[in-house]
Amino acid sequence: MARLPWDMSGKVVLITGGNSGIGLGFGRGIARAGGDVVIWGRRAHRNDEAAAELRSLGARVLAQAVDVSDEAAVVAAMAEAVGQMGRVDGVIANAGIMNAAKSFTDMSGEFYRRLIEINQFGAFYTAREGARHMRARAEAGDPGGSIVFCASLSAVTGSVAMQHYNASKGAMAAMARGIAVEMGRYGVRCNTVCPGYTVSDTVKDTGPGTPLGDQVRERNPLGRFGTAEDFEGIGVYFMSDASRFHTGDLVLIDGGWMANAGKSNLATGRRG
Repeated sequence: MARLPWDMSGKVVLITGGNSGIGLGFGRGIARAGGDVVIWGRRAHRNDEAAAELRSLGARVLAQAVDVSDEAAVVAAMAEAVGQMGRVDGVIANAGIMNAAKSFTDMSGEFYRRLIEINQFGAFYTAREGARHMRARAEAGDPGGSIVFCASLSAVTGSVAMQHYNASKGAMAAMARGIAVEMGRYGVRCNTVCPGYTVSDTVKDTGPGTPLGDQVRERNPLGRFGTAEDFEGIGVYFMSDASRFHTGDLVLIDGGWMANAGKSNLATGRRG
């Protein structure tokens, strides 16, 4: 039987922030599709728990405690991952933090810089090291690879007191396009995934009758928050040969939130 394009057998995918939430959702999808996974996260015990779950799905798993804002640590961890797993076919730069200032005018340089160091520089270091390995493989006669940045709707929208977060996620989308253009000659693709409101360590479904809970249920055409499970399929798609001609793109996984940006409430005359 011919191999299906989404069959991940023999492929290794490295996921930063892969021990929980959307990152672990990516990992579950890849494991279920037959792939192997490298998990990067700062909390070793969470890494171990996630690794055990993915192994139960049949994946070979390497878990590494890595702070992606530390360039030397990223370089060393990527080398170790390649050495232990034999190769890295895909990289998902998912690690990040989210916090709000009192306002833009009250935002300090240090507050701005700390988030950028993790969300933007961490993604850059990770993608660069993955790309270096993929280019070396291509030059040795084994082209191919896929890099994905997990950004946010904040990459394409504005947020009060979150301009540092907007900047970090928007930079991912711009960087992905540049990587796609330069690395295409090596068979390496690069894309950006932008989640909508998705339940995670930083986003909670506060339930009906609360401002955020009601807003999501009213405006989102699917009427709910996203879950980690909603990202299994898109992770497999971009990490597998199913997306072999898809690069330089930004894909929204938001339940239709952005498509409904101009929704009007006929009962009250309010606009969502």
